[in-house]
Amino acid sequence: MPRTGKPAVRKVAAVERALAVLDAVAAADDVGTNELARRTGINPSTVSRLLATLVGSGYVRHVEETGRYRLGPRLVQLGNAALAGLDLRELARPVLAELAAETGETATLSVPGEPDAITVDFAQSASSVQSVARVGRPSIAHATATGKVALAYGGAALPDGPLRAYTPRTIVDPGQLAAELERVREQGYAVAIGEREDDLNAIAAPVFGPGRELVAILGLQGPAPRFDAAAVDRASAAIASRASALSAALGGEIAARGGVASR
Repeated sequence: MPRTGKPAVRKVAAVERALAVLDAVAAADDVGTNELARRTGINPSTVSRLLATLVGSGYVRHVEETGRYRLGPRLVQLGNAALAGLDLRELARPVLAELAAETGETATLSVPGEPDAITVDFAQSASSVQSVARVGRPSIAHATATGKVALAYGGAALPDGPLRAYTPRTIVDPGQLAAELERVREQGYAVAIGEREDDLNAIAAPVFGPGRELVAILGLQGPAPRFDAAAVDRASAAIASRASALSAALGGEIAARGGVASR
């Protein structure tokens, strides 16, 4: 049979039944054989044999005290392997393009640093007047929206000593910065209005991986005359929803306003 480079169309019925049972166990969290049979429409004796196979492979765990079934540790290994194979920039590229198209501003993807986050990809604004992003450029931790997200959600700490004032609006007081970071955690995103450059405004939101680890930061930046405080506020829903979707794609928790996260 000639190779087409595509998956075969015909499916294996026994595998489909096993996957149906596995999905039902996942949906119920803790379930017995007869209940699984009802949920899947598969004969109880077949469900029992499928469960024995899944238990033997570690995909399902049999709870001896109750005789019921739960998901097994093998799925954690597979999940971690799948997440390790994901390319963050590949996943984020269409998100960056969507944000740039929707808002008309430059969208950026950064990763946490020590202490400054680093830009790893971006989608340029189509406007004739635009904010120019550069791969490898650090986002000053206390003076940028991306940097504030890294401080609020990541493990980076500011260096000792006075904070540099890049503009008259840069936050240099540690107490004021602590209050700003608490506000970031409450609302789920950070804003910088002329804090690194007088004529540049920005907004950024966290992207989480498993265990609510900060793995990336989505940002939007634009010239202050167009991307003013009102425009930044209007962009908050767009960037927060895209960051949550990217978090979900990476198997992470979804940021929510009020400091609460969901899966």
